[in-house]
Amino acid sequence: MTELTSTQAYWLGHLFHASSRQLALSEYAEGQGLDLAALLAWEQRLVVQGVSVPPRHRPKRFVAVEVAR
Repeated sequence: MTELTSTQAYWLGHLFHASSRQLALSEYAEGQGLDLAALLAWEQRLVVQGVSVPPRHRPKRFVAVEVAR
């Protein structure tokens, strides 16, 4: 792989921080004051350029409950 540009490294760093903190990209972007659309666009751009990006944290949307009788 070729060396990353400073811009690629900047966005890749944010993607790694979001993944390591187990935050959804929307939550991470809001906390960091980043534009979510830009973060998502750079994630896709890096993938197309052949850069390995970290997996996204996807919080569970449903929680199992048990009903006591």
